[in-house]
Amino acid sequence: MMAIGLWKRVVSALVVGALLSAATAMPSLAQSVKVTVDGTPITDMQISQRVKLFALEGNSGGTKGATEQLVDEAMQLSEAKRLGITVSNAQIDDAFLQIARNLNMSADNLRQLLQQRAINVDTLKDRLRAAIAWNAVTEMAIMPQVQISDLDLDQQAANKLQAYQGFDYILKEIIFVGQGSSGRTGQANQYRSGFAGCDTAVDLSLKFTDAAVVDVGRRHATQLPEAIAQELAGLNVGGITKPRVVENGVSMLAVCQKTQAEDLTFIKSELRSEAGNSALGGQTTKYLEDLRKRTKIIYN
Repeated sequence: MMAIGLWKRVVSALVVGALLSAATAMPSLAQSVKVTVDGTPITDMQISQRVKLFALEGNSGGTKGATEQLVDEAMQLSEAKRLGITVSNAQIDDAFLQIARNLNMSADNLRQLLQQRAINVDTLKDRLRAAIAWNAVTEMAIMPQVQISDLDLDQQAANKLQAYQGFDYILKEIIFVGQGSSGRTGQANQYRSGFAGCDTAVDLSLKFTDAAVVDVGRRHATQLPEAIAQELAGLNVGGITKPRVVENGVSMLAVCQKTQAEDLTFIKSELRSEAGNSALGGQTTKYLEDLRKRTKIIYN
């Protein structure tokens, strides 16, 4: 899951601000090598093109930022090759298409957008190749180094658990379907005033127009929105929440069963994700720093 979250952030970084315009000039045909990374050249044209891609994204990194990104990518691709990782053209085309879809356009329209800004399509595809390769390096070589203590997570989750989150429920939802929230809310309040428990919930709903009773089933408080969990914590079995306007009408939740039960699963999942992302980010930074120390980089 962490690798997926990392890839989403990589793809997101490629498309942020992609509809911004930037005045650009046609690239010069003459190229000179500005940096070599273990013998791999990075030219002034590559840097210029990356700066233009930065501008399209709203990235203010400029020439220095573009240069260092290209240096990082050269190291990443070299490390991927060392580990036997290859990236196919089909993978790059799929990633390119996904970016276009995120922008609600076709791949051809994305190509046209780049061309209008004097950006070679390969400039974006080169970065995609490096991103896909580095994601594979992360999965193979970096993620196994990330260790998260379950005992620490248990302690953190227990400390984070609020009093209103210590209940397990069996719930029914009573929903008044239709537009016109004020009218629906009025009917819902009438229903609520006559509510006598889950056993008669369906019978009571038959007295109202477009009212439905849905078995929600078992839910722990940590699975519910905070406001609803807080309200339910104050209700006994047979209680019913205040009407809430939802997308398809007005909704209330009825408490059919309620027991004290501390379930740390969902809180631990959030903490695990946060801790994992933080640890992975730290390990990734360290891995890149170590790569840079072992790499011969010459700036011309």
